[in-house]
Order: sequence, then structure tokens, then C-alpha cells
Amino acid sequence: MKDDNVVELRKPPESAEDALVCVLRRGAQELLARAIEEEAKIFLESYSGLIGEKGLRQVVRNGYLPERTIQTGIGSIPVKVPRIRDRSSSGLRYASSLVPPYLRRTKNLEELLPILYLKGISTGDFEDALTSIVGVDAVGFSSTTISRLKQVWSGEYESWRQRDLSKKRYVYFWVDGIYLQARMEDKQCILVIIGADEFGNKEVVAVTDGFRESEQSWTEVLLDLKNRGLQIGSKLAVGDGALGFWKALRKLYPDTIQQRCWVHKTANILNKLPKTLQAKAKQHIHDIWMNETKEEAQKSFDFFVETYQAKYPRAAECLAKDRDSLLSFYDFPAEHWRHIRTTNPIESTFATVRLRTDKTRGCLSRKTAFTMVFKLLESAQKSWRRLGGPNKVAEVIKGVDFVNGIAQPTKTERIAA
Repeated sequence: MKDDNVVELRKPPESAEDALVCVLRRGAQELLARAIEEEAKIFLESYSGLIGEKGLRQVVRNGYLPERTIQTGIGSIPVKVPRIRDRSSSGLRYASSLVPPYLRRTKNLEELLPILYLKGISTGDFEDALTSIVGVDAVGFSSTTISRLKQVWSGEYESWRQRDLSKKRYVYFWVDGIYLQARMEDKQCILVIIGADEFGNKEVVAVTDGFRESEQSWTEVLLDLKNRGLQIGSKLAVGDGALGFWKALRKLYPDTIQQRCWVHKTANILNKLPKTLQAKAKQHIHDIWMNETKEEAQKSFDFFVETYQAKYPRAAECLAKDRDSLLSFYDFPAEHWRHIRTTNPIESTFATVRLRTDKTRGCLSRKTAFTMVFKLLESAQKSWRRLGGPNKVAEVIKGVDFVNGIAQPTKTERIAA
């Protein structure tokens, strides 16, 4: 029996949704028109005192510029910008800050273009994909548009990799070498460094290629950073067991402390154990780095080694050989532990990179591959979590000692106490 008190929710007809979009577009157009007129009015009033010999204003309205259409997230919006004339011949020009010259699409659509392309939409399907997002009038987004954008992205990458780093200071580095499955001209890996700056923000520091993950390749990466002004290395570097990076790090930034990635280490250990034991062994590994103190972690460490040493010595040795570098995070703020125990910022981001490159038809050139990787990382870093804890980053940079994640008083503070 149907309950009369229950309100049945029904999906509105498609025509109703289309009508709502039309209302939104019309409202946006009217609001934008009023804002543009007000902006022009303020500009004219600011030059109202500029009077010519005949007592006439020198800066006046002169109709409108040709109407143009701007692509927005809710479709195309027609816009007319006032034309303002300077009769004093002083070279004064008016340009709307809301609708700058040559603007054809809003910023959110500019950001949408590389995301759609880099995440798998082929150039031939671009217009159809955008039509389904912004409406039936998504014109001007052909494969030619993407081709032009790729040229722009390439230029941005070249400028970025030559930028000055003399004013930068990084507290942490996350490093990894990534191998893509797409067909490339050279079977080289992509070397990536992500850093956390003095404000706790994560950003891409380096993206380049290398021969596997050799010491020579990583030396070139770190030497390039140093030559561009990064004289002081990070306080801590997080990475897997690739020996090439650690050897290069000791040569160029010897004061940087090593932290081995627990995700990589866990996978390496489990590969040396039968599948029937992997779930239990994984829990034992988690018990190590989940402890609140290094002392308790050491006990869990010893327990794992003693448990698996007799029957599975390779698994026990895989863990034991990196004991110190696996537990380095205990000497840094507890608020940062979740960030510095793994290279997750790189791993999660490159899952998207692999999605795009797996969809790429044909052979990727070196230039195309690095342009794609750079733009995806640039997009991803906007959502990376900032380091937590007020003043903790500053304390790490100052050299404050941390024991089990807690800052210790300095000698001066101890004497004063």
C-alpha cells in the first residue's frame, strides 16, 4: 500500500534542465554586462578632469567594440565591451579587467583543456567531449586547438626547468624514478623530485629523464638544481632503495637525512614471502611504523626479523638492512609523519600519468612525454596537502631536535628553565 505521506522524488525532464541552463546563461550575461558598464564608468570618472581647450572631456565613450563570444562552464556568453576614446592623443588606452582583449574562454575552461587531453581524451574527440560538458555550442575546440596548446605547454616546461632556485628552501624531498608503459623513442625512466618549501607547500622541483635510476643520472639532476641556486639541500629525502639517488645525494647534499619509503619496502619484503603469509606479514610491518615511539618501533622491528629469519631470511634481511633509514621519520615533527613515510605524492600522481600515456596512440617523443608529465604534475600539485603543524616547518629548518615527533627544548631554554 502506498503511503500518502511519502513524497516521491522524480528526475526533472531534460527540457527543464535545459531551461535552467538558459536562465543561468541569461542571468550571467546580464550580470556581466552590468559589471562591464560599471567598470567603464569608473574609468571615465577617473579621467573626468582631463579637459581640452574647448572645455570638452578628452576621454569619452565611443560605442562598443565588436561583440564576441566567451566560452564558460555554462556555455557561450555573448559580450560587448565599451569602446573608450582618448581625444588628447596622450596614448591612453582602456582595457576591461573583466574581459581582457583576446579572451575567448574562461580560466576554468583553459584548465579543463589540458586535463581532458592529458587524462585520455584524444584530439579527434575533443569537441564532442566539451559539448557534453558545456553545452551544444562548444565550438572552437578542435584538434588544432590542442596542437597549439601542446606547443605552449612545451615552452612552459622549458622555461620552468631553467628557473632560478636561489631563493628557494626545501625542508623535504620526495624522489622516484618512473617507467611509463607507452611506446617511447628511448627506454629511459622519468626522474621526479617533489619538494616541500619553507611554507609547507608541496611543489614539483625536477622532472627529467635518466638512464634507469643510475648514480650518474641522479647526479646530473641534483647538480642542475645546485647550479641554479639550490645550495642548501632538504633536511630529509624520501625515496625507495634505488642506490643511484642515495649515492648522488651523499656527494652533493651530504647533510640530507635518508628516509626509505615504507610502501616500496613493504612491497619488496612481501615479494620474498609466500602468498599465504603475506597478509599476516604486512600487518607485522604496519606494526613497526605505526608505533608512537622509535623505541617501540625497534621492538616490532626485532620481532619481525626474529619471526621470519629462520624460514625466510631474504625477507628478514630486506627489512633489517635499512633499519635506520626506515625509522628516520621519528626525528621529525609527528604532524609530518603521514607525509614523509612514503613517496605517495609521486606514486598517486603518476597513476594518472600512466592512464594518459597508456591511451596514447603511436610512439611518444621525448618532448611530448615530458610536456605531458609536467602539465599533469603541475595540475596535481594544486591538490597536494600542505604540511600540518603551526611553525613545525620553521623549527625543522632552524635545526630543532625532535624525539619521537616532539620538539625538544634548546640548550638556552633548558638553562632558563
